[in-house]
Amino acid sequence: MANNTADHPPGNSVADGNQEGDFGITVMDLRDLMELRSGEAVTKIADSYGDVQGLCRRLKTSPIEGLSGNPVDLEKRHTAFGKNFIPPKKPKSFLALVWEALQDVTLIILEIAAVISLGLSFYHPPGGDSELCGETASGVEDEGEAQAGWIEGAAILFSVAIVVLVTAFNDWSKEKQFRGLQSRIEQEQKFTVIRKGQVIQIPVSELVTGDIAQIKYGDLLPADGILIQGNDLKIDESSLTGESDQVRKSLEKDPMLLSGTHVMEGSGRMVVSAVGLNSQTGIIFTLLGAGDGDEEKKIKKGKRWGGDKSKTQDGIALEIQPLKSEVESEEKEPEVEVKQVKRVQITKKEKSVLQGKLTKLAVLIGKAGLIMSAVTVVILILYFVIDTFGVQGRPWLKECTPIYIQYFVKFFIIGVTVLVVAVPEGLPLAVTISLAYSVKKMMKDNNLVRHLDACETMGNATTICSDKTGTLTMNRMTVVQAYLGDTHYKKVPEPDVIKPSTLEVLVNSIAINSAYTTKILSPAKEGGLPRHVGNKTECSLLGFVLELKRDYQPIRDEIPEEKLYKVYTFNSSRKSMSTVLKNTDGSGFRMYSKGASEIVLRKCSRILDTNGEPRIFKPKDRDEMVKVVIEPMACDGLRTICVAYRDFPAEAGEPNWDNEADILNELTCICVVGIEDPVRPEVPDAILKCQRAGITVRMVTGDNINTARAII
Repeated sequence: MANNTADHPPGNSVADGNQEGDFGITVMDLRDLMELRSGEAVTKIADSYGDVQGLCRRLKTSPIEGLSGNPVDLEKRHTAFGKNFIPPKKPKSFLALVWEALQDVTLIILEIAAVISLGLSFYHPPGGDSELCGETASGVEDEGEAQAGWIEGAAILFSVAIVVLVTAFNDWSKEKQFRGLQSRIEQEQKFTVIRKGQVIQIPVSELVTGDIAQIKYGDLLPADGILIQGNDLKIDESSLTGESDQVRKSLEKDPMLLSGTHVMEGSGRMVVSAVGLNSQTGIIFTLLGAGDGDEEKKIKKGKRWGGDKSKTQDGIALEIQPLKSEVESEEKEPEVEVKQVKRVQITKKEKSVLQGKLTKLAVLIGKAGLIMSAVTVVILILYFVIDTFGVQGRPWLKECTPIYIQYFVKFFIIGVTVLVVAVPEGLPLAVTISLAYSVKKMMKDNNLVRHLDACETMGNATTICSDKTGTLTMNRMTVVQAYLGDTHYKKVPEPDVIKPSTLEVLVNSIAINSAYTTKILSPAKEGGLPRHVGNKTECSLLGFVLELKRDYQPIRDEIPEEKLYKVYTFNSSRKSMSTVLKNTDGSGFRMYSKGASEIVLRKCSRILDTNGEPRIFKPKDRDEMVKVVIEPMACDGLRTICVAYRDFPAEAGEPNWDNEADILNELTCICVVGIEDPVRPEVPDAILKCQRAGITVRMVTGDNINTARAII
């Protein structure tokens, strides 16, 4: 079905939020589209909408300028396509937590013993003729003991009630705090979108279908989308498919981007096609029982239409393929279809190590007490029967039966007493209260503990491994030194001391060879520091450009992302990023590169000198530069980044861009910068406290060894 573009606004203008009529596509159309993969998806988009631009027109959005941000339009999209919010599973009530706490084996033994003891304390059978029934028939128990017999059972029940209430309240308060923390995290989590032609960051919950979102290396996609433009984009879809291989995304082969997946390489733009419960993550959450009621409805619906006849059981969740729409299910005849249904065992509530050991001990004690109480009852009954009917030779008289029953009941009570005394009712109470006290203490230190066993685990910790950037340091990077034009500047140089040609290529390299989502914004409040958005290392380089009295934005406006010919994004193996541009006059290509100085310098064969002219850069020159420039910077705690470029002449023809070994070589070094990331002021005292407590703190970083030593 060809897409009629005349009925929709042009693809490069801001969508009007007050347009009348419904959207040109329904939520079920989008759900069906997002279930397709690779070639099937490309074919479906081409047949139904012409291309991704046509799909954007159906959604009344602009691929270039995004939505208008009109509240009326946003509300209409919420109504038509839903909100980007997956309702959390209904929290357990306090009574449900009480019931969970009652399932403890030790407490069950105590409960049974207490109920039996309490019940028997009120049992008083009628008496008979004491002389005929034996001399010891009277006074089976004195009056005081008979009146106070209930105290023992009541005391046990009271002890059990305290344990249960303390445990349930502790679980309830933890759950409440974690839900508050979760909602706070969700509110603070933001994503980059384009609205009114401006790149802004909005909370993930405010994303709507039709938004144009910018994605980059390291992002976790909060909604489903379809790729509009991408640069060497690779996605980790293992959270949905279980496959560990990264999936390359492109407009021609596979433009489908799914929520809950991670961007491992590259960058790009996508149009949001499904949010919340309609996204792939939302569908899976619904099927796996995000809400118990919803899960039952889904399963009943599947049975009604001849779908899976699998059931959910306690502790078992069924992993099912996403269902098609109800309309499709009604139209099709029920088919005999064999589906692979995986049973995923849900882990039950874990006990702490101490609680587990004490439960085993209590069970052993309970078994031993039960055996001893049974032996005691048997011995007492045998002694009574032999003494009364054997030694004394008394006959069993009908009127004496209640008296004999009273004797047997007393023997049983004695046996229960032995069992109750054997089982330590104070043990679970002491453990629960001590662990709850530990949790409260940790909460005062802003340590939220979800599982009680974490108290014991953390108490046994001997080593803490900490990331450096953003954890030990403030993650606010700034260029403070530079090696430029054969001169090592201990502070950022003035632009007039740099050759114009060198300054031009440096500014262009940094502006173009950085993610366009990375930028420096004006301070949020007057007198504050500029806001760094995106990759912090790239922010420091953009700040370096601003300190050189130049602006990177006009360069980006002149060369938008669509004009970038090839992008080699940063990853852990390359440790560098490169961007290729086709020269405007058609005279070949130019590639800008930046990355770890030790890596990039190895690939440089030239370096710009004082006059801005490239000169030969030999291995011995590199070793000298490492010794004189890079190592001193690293010893000052600075991260060193090398900026370089390479020209590909037109007469040599277009290179094979897939052969990275040849492409990322023969570079010309522009400069090496030293980036400072200050240590957080509270870190030294925290490390000293850990060391006094016998805990070794280890720093984990990919920086130069000398930089790491300087931080330590």
